Amino acid sequence: MAIHELNEEQIRTWSLEQKDRWWLENVYRGDMPQLTLRSALTGMALGAVLPLTNIYVGAKTGWTLGVGITSVILAFAIFKVLSRLGLASEFSILENNAMQSIATASGYMTSPLISSMAAYMMVTGHVIPMWQLMLWMIVLAILGVLFAFPFKRRFINDEQQPFPEGRAAGIVMDSLHHGEAAASLLKAKLLIVFGVLAGTVKLLQSESITAYLKFKDFTLHIPEFLDEPLYKFIGLSKDLESTLKSLTIRPEVDLPMVGVGGLMGIRTGVSIMVGAIINYAILAPIMIARGDIVTNAKGTIGFREITFWALWCGVAIMTAASLLAFFSKPATLWAAIAKFAGAFSSRRNAEQKGSDVLAHIELPLAVSLIGVPLIGAAVAVMAREFFEVDYWLSVVALLLVSVFCLIAINSTGLTSFTPIGAMGKLTQLTFGALAPGNRKVNLMTAGITGEVASHAANLLQDIKPGYMLGAKPRQQALGHILGIFAGAALSIPVFYLVFLKVPPSQLLALELDVAYHVDEKFPMPSATIWKAVADVLAVGLSNIKRSAQLAALAGVVVGIVLEVWRILSKNRFPLSPVAIGLGFVIPFHMCLSMFAGAFLFWATEKLFSSEESRMNQVVVQNQEPICAGLIAGGSLMGIAVAVADLFLPAAGH
Repeated sequence: MAIHELNEEQIRTWSLEQKDRWWLENVYRGDMPQLTLRSALTGMALGAVLPLTNIYVGAKTGWTLGVGITSVILAFAIFKVLSRLGLASEFSILENNAMQSIATASGYMTSPLISSMAAYMMVTGHVIPMWQLMLWMIVLAILGVLFAFPFKRRFINDEQQPFPEGRAAGIVMDSLHHGEAAASLLKAKLLIVFGVLAGTVKLLQSESITAYLKFKDFTLHIPEFLDEPLYKFIGLSKDLESTLKSLTIRPEVDLPMVGVGGLMGIRTGVSIMVGAIINYAILAPIMIARGDIVTNAKGTIGFREITFWALWCGVAIMTAASLLAFFSKPATLWAAIAKFAGAFSSRRNAEQKGSDVLAHIELPLAVSLIGVPLIGAAVAVMAREFFEVDYWLSVVALLLVSVFCLIAINSTGLTSFTPIGAMGKLTQLTFGALAPGNRKVNLMTAGITGEVASHAANLLQDIKPGYMLGAKPRQQALGHILGIFAGAALSIPVFYLVFLKVPPSQLLALELDVAYHVDEKFPMPSATIWKAVADVLAVGLSNIKRSAQLAALAGVVVGIVLEVWRILSKNRFPLSPVAIGLGFVIPFHMCLSMFAGAFLFWATEKLFSSEESRMNQVVVQNQEPICAGLIAGGSLMGIAVAVADLFLPAAGH
């Protein structure tokens, strides 16, 4: 069944009332089951589990990935199987849409865990109680939903902005439910097969589990790194092997990172690799020889020691490029500000005149008008009680949220990219002036603006497929709220167990005395960047080595030059400055795995370009399900293995 959409001329010339009436008569399917009990339970179940993949990937790369398409394919496959077994009827397309609203909202809940909140714990050196973090994240997410809905009619109904990731989810759902059965099942099979493959590899990489199951005696153990056999085959000396290992230059078997590389594309994959080579193969050895990168207490050098020096250059490149890209389109900023009044006035005028044909299915504007002040007040109180942020500073942060939500929604609607990093840094700069020297305030206020704006933009990304398919907006809003609670319910306890090393017996403690530190396995690059900016704003550059200061200055210049080049070439420049900077704060072996994934899928597309080719039909046309399977299977098993290791200490020795 084809998706009904307005053409460009209709979008440009029709009034909002005409567009709403057309949608109600031609697209809306109010009589079809949507947010049913089974769609809610399925969404909450998948929404509890799939965000764990985001924690895993985010802790390694600093990025989070949408789980919408993965959840859509899995739910379709689950109910297809249950239908064939006679245990349930098949999912309707709008039940699947309601389910993905819940699951995707859950996925977005992981962002603070690998950015602002992790940075806060790095700064303080201690882990905050889990109940505080859970309450804080839930309230910020709900505030984002309340900020977003008044703008839904403007950005989705009126301007018909594409929201590419949400649009892709809508197209996938339409192809699964109304397309060829064979093609639909192939997507589901590929996702499951590659998920099982990645999960099996990750399971067999665990020394504690394979030892516990006696697999190691039967050579079923798969090493995490291939450096020893590879370097032995090449004939490298032991000293050179040790040096390369300390520089993190070693090939890794990490299928989730291969999947991430496949999704990011060849341009980003090559850029990350360029940054990694410059940092780990050129600059780090020079700085070690100069004594600017020093050994740790054990007399060794590893990722953590290198990062203390390298992050300044990497952060400078990313910050300069991100801010330049952000301000390079002033029309976007002015358009967002201009829409602030329009989003409210057009809606209220329509309601007053009685011309709002969707009033019976849209979320009433009063919900946001009442909810934003109430939830905003709750945020200010929690910021004061939990993190010692003065009330007036929270009010300033909440005022900034209004502007940043508009910018984030506009950017996400056009590109699917939400510039939270750049906006977070702008907030940090603002509060560096308002509360100088206070790193905790700097991070928490930036967390407020960044996370609320992110949830607002992501809600509309989530609403877009529902608009395409004729779903009820109120039910999607309710589904998004359910997803917020589902995402927090499992991802936060797992984060405390696996990444913060909080003993299970202390998870519910009112106060914690647990130190927090970063290791090479999960470097938390996003949080490291947030902390670095807060450090510089608090104490200046005086405590940073002279060579690192010069590298940071060079990074600013490089970031600006490369971003200007990208803008002038209309995005045809082959490198991404942000990705180059990221290569400075992620271990070399992770960069290599991501590059390998990007290169493999790029090469496959080039070698099998004909759409009639079987390889093209299976791999190229199903790149997203394959990569999603690698990420989901490997990440979930990686989390499961980390939890199992907590209860199998003897097996690891």
